[in-house]
Amino acid sequence: MIIGIIGAMDEEILLLKNRLENLEVLKDKVFEIFKGQYMNKEVVVIKSGIGKVNAAIAASVLINNLNASAIINTGIAGSIKHAVGLGDVVISSDTQQYDVDVTAFGYKLGTIPRLKTSVFKADSKLIDLCEKSVNDKTKHHVGRIVTGDRFVSSDELKQQLNMEFNAYCVDMESASVGHVCNLYNIPYVAIRCISDNADETSLVGNQDFEAYAAEISAAITLNVIELI
Repeated sequence: MIIGIIGAMDEEILLLKNRLENLEVLKDKVFEIFKGQYMNKEVVVIKSGIGKVNAAIAASVLINNLNASAIINTGIAGSIKHAVGLGDVVISSDTQQYDVDVTAFGYKLGTIPRLKTSVFKADSKLIDLCEKSVNDKTKHHVGRIVTGDRFVSSDELKQQLNMEFNAYCVDMESASVGHVCNLYNIPYVAIRCISDNADETSLVGNQDFEAYAAEISAAITLNVIELI
């Protein structure tokens, strides 16, 4: 079994690649890819870059070129629900792209026409392993993660995402990974640690906290790999 890990940024994959044994850097025209073993499990870590297209292509590369049989998307996100605070972890029950908009034709916001589903369910076994992998000091939630090619930093959009999608948090990659995994029938889960509140305060950068949040998500990912 080969476990594929996707993180968008260096901070989101640093702990993971540093823990791999027999580390091999694979040549690729687009991505930084790191292959190795963790707890005797075969692992491939890929830095996708930010955004839906980058993440979707990275997921396809993991599945079609590197034979990943399960994918974990790890990283940081913005909180949507009031109960989801900074430093909390959200494990995806499912994911959806909030910026797909064909409402002019009578579809609900987020619906992808002529696709069986626009809500991509995460694998129940992986969700269970994620919950078992969160330490007692970290508050976690299982809920919907929504994705779009936009950094959310307004109360208005945040409230819309809560009302329209019942979203727990928002990012720029998870649902595109879910979309690809759904098409190829590959189990996946997204793990996101909250780094900002997805409102006007999010424009005030805190790189140290973002790195801290990314490390929490990566540490949970390592625990999941150990349990698989």
